[in-house]
Amino acid sequence: MIIHPIPPIYDENSEILILGSFPSVKSREEGFFYGHPQNRFWKVTSAVYGEDVPRTIPEKKAFLLRNHIALWDVIGSCDIVGSSDSSIRNVSPNDLSMILNHADISNIYVNGQTAYKYYCKYSEKVTGRQAICLPSTSPANAAWSADRLTIAWSCIRK
Repeated sequence: MIIHPIPPIYDENSEILILGSFPSVKSREEGFFYGHPQNRFWKVTSAVYGEDVPRTIPEKKAFLLRNHIALWDVIGSCDIVGSSDSSIRNVSPNDLSMILNHADISNIYVNGQTAYKYYCKYSEKVTGRQAICLPSTSPANAAWSADRLTIAWSCIRK
């Protein structure tokens, strides 16, 4: 059983919540979200907001908060082999209420089908809110180019 090691990023000004499934091995090693260099999350979201790609953890946190984005994952702990979403078993969800009670979140977005599946299974009935599923920024989603992802993800910007 691996317990999610990264705290959520949010503040009282957060307006949208983006949820992944569970951090990859690389993200767990780095201690921050989307740490694998091939994951296109930072490239795509910075393009949506017309900003340079943040490189360091402090830059990434500042980018999120500046753009009123809360970021976390659906899964709080699970059994997982490496970074393989398909191997996820014995899921315990994260308690999203700490974010939802602290910030006026207008929309909840999930990064890919795995996050969507676990959000629908565990979190939707607790939050009473539907999530909007966006195509995964993972390199495993090779059918989607960064440009195509940026277009799809542009809905996060109000």
